[in-house]
Amino acid sequence: MNFSLTFLRVKNAAPILLCTILQMAANPYANALGPIDTPPTWGGDLSSRPRLSGSWGGSRDELAKKGVVLDADMYLLPQGVVAGGKDTAAEFWGNVDYSLDLDMGKMGLWPGGFFKFEGVSSFGNTLYNDVGAVVPTNASYLFPGINEADSALMGATFTQFFSPQFGVFMGKVNLFDFTPTEFYGNYRTQFSNAAMNFSMAYAMVPLSAYGGGILLLPTENITLAAMALDASGTPSDNDVGKAFDDGTTVVSAANIKIKPFGLVGHQSVSGIWSDKTRFSLDQDPTNIGRMLLNERFPRLANPGPILSRILERFFPELLVPVRPANRKDNTWAVIYSFDQYLWQPEGDSSKGIGLFFSFGATDGNPNPIQYSYLMGIGGKGVMPGRPDDSFGIGWARTQFSDHFVPLLRERLNLGLDYEDAIELYYTASVTPWLSLSPNLQIINSAMNKTLNSNGELQGLDTTLEASLRMNIKF
Repeated sequence: MNFSLTFLRVKNAAPILLCTILQMAANPYANALGPIDTPPTWGGDLSSRPRLSGSWGGSRDELAKKGVVLDADMYLLPQGVVAGGKDTAAEFWGNVDYSLDLDMGKMGLWPGGFFKFEGVSSFGNTLYNDVGAVVPTNASYLFPGINEADSALMGATFTQFFSPQFGVFMGKVNLFDFTPTEFYGNYRTQFSNAAMNFSMAYAMVPLSAYGGGILLLPTENITLAAMALDASGTPSDNDVGKAFDDGTTVVSAANIKIKPFGLVGHQSVSGIWSDKTRFSLDQDPTNIGRMLLNERFPRLANPGPILSRILERFFPELLVPVRPANRKDNTWAVIYSFDQYLWQPEGDSSKGIGLFFSFGATDGNPNPIQYSYLMGIGGKGVMPGRPDDSFGIGWARTQFSDHFVPLLRERLNLGLDYEDAIELYYTASVTPWLSLSPNLQIINSAMNKTLNSNGELQGLDTTLEASLRMNIKF
């Protein structure tokens, strides 16, 4: 992130330090907190304007100059299970993101202050139950409601930069704002699968929660961030009075930009710790049903009801608890990630072909994930005559904890050891405001079997899922 410092003299007043962020330098932490980049104009013809609705007769341009940016993106997803899985089916899913960004410096109030408000509305039906995978094949299934259409306030934050090296933020934090990297993390135009958007070691971290944190930039290429969040936060939770009642989740991260041989790359390490009291995965068999139905894993699309139906079908006598449930009073996870361009066109650090990798490890109890892996190849602007297109091919493995419902594994041969996902996509930029992205996923589900409509266990074959994403910027 690069800053410029401007000293302004106000009549009969001391100099005021105005902190203006000029470039975000592929930094997800800073992108989530500071101002958004605005074009010289939102206008132009349909083939060149940045947004479909244009400049609103010039008023949109004037608002942006005064620090007010309104935006809306629509994401449309026709999708289908082509082969394997629990059932071949086709569905239509979508969501609309709408945001308001306010720059206090441009508004003439005070320098370095930024407000950000984000809402999301989803509609349609997901393929989650048809695919049979534990990890959602599309990250957008997770919010604002898990696997169902809903609307919610994802984020409402205030950020204050006191210098080019230090800032603080607070409010309702949208954790999805922190996921984008060079080659993955943006489910709209990059990979779709949840395990290809973030490390599944984050399974216990909320997607949206009240909290606050700090941002440190000791050098231009090093960013340090830490935040404390309501451990039970959800997108639909808007009662700030109950924040932190159940505990706190602390997330810390370090991101370092490197340029070996002049090629851009990033190295990052993040850690998670939470003191929320949760159901332990080690339970008396009579408490397994209670654990599955009451414990929530924010980034696993809530597999508890599916497993509970299997438990109810084959072990109904275990659904009545006879003793208090075991609990754990903390959880932790550590994730290491990198992305590195292997080739870039001369003079353009935003395009090229490169590799990415991520590995996460957790305590394995109460976190149902023991290890997570993510790797692949990505490219931007490398196709002749297609400077804004991108592509990627990746593999993700989610390895489950040995403590996660061992009864169902042993007695029913249900699997639940690990889940593999291979994904390929190509995103074509039709116009600056419209992109189309064919996507193909091959899923080897963690579950070997699933219940059919007759209440009987059936084998679960490798799933082939195809989709065509459409992203429209209004």
